[in-house]
Amino acid sequence: MIAQIEGKLISLDSDLALVQVGQITYEVMLPGYCINQLAGKIGQDIRLCTMEYYEGTPGGGNLIPRMVGFLSIGERAFFNKYISVKGIGIKKGLKSLSMPIERIASAIENGDEKILATLPSIGKRMAQQIIAELKGKLEKFAGLAEPAKSGKPFSNYQIEALEILVAWGEKRNEAMELIDLACKKHPNIKTAEALVPLVYRIKQGAEA
Repeated sequence: MIAQIEGKLISLDSDLALVQVGQITYEVMLPGYCINQLAGKIGQDIRLCTMEYYEGTPGGGNLIPRMVGFLSIGERAFFNKYISVKGIGIKKGLKSLSMPIERIASAIENGDEKILATLPSIGKRMAQQIIAELKGKLEKFAGLAEPAKSGKPFSNYQIEALEILVAWGEKRNEAMELIDLACKKHPNIKTAEALVPLVYRIKQGAEA
């Protein structure tokens, strides 16, 4: 499975992007909030965390491979939980995510069916179903864009680093403080791959 692609954003439509990687151009389906955030980056290099699935019925003999993209590992993990709700498939799930993941996760955790019911393809009954199945399971996603002590919201690479650190057993609040400190000390770092080792160096006292 292709878990991540990095390349030039060639074009954006209402629900997908074309990303050129070398001599190959991939068609990547995107949720609405991603379209909004990538709107000003056509012609620039971007990185998407991806998942793949086959569209169609196995018995029909016409399975079409599809790729879905997200801005971070955490957002992809949220989506996998989100589409586990009965009645939400991949296409419906993508269409409904018209606002940032943290806002949707917060609405679910707070039992706010009014906000969820405003999402495309999600009415009152489906909103209630989502809350019933996922409430209490999305706390970490509700804090995806939680500000650090500096008061500034985390960038995508910082969010990705945060989710990696939490997955490796770090406490979320401590990880956020370390990320904030590391980025202040090294403002030129702009990738999760460079940031995570630096966080551990600071935590271990290898860097004052």
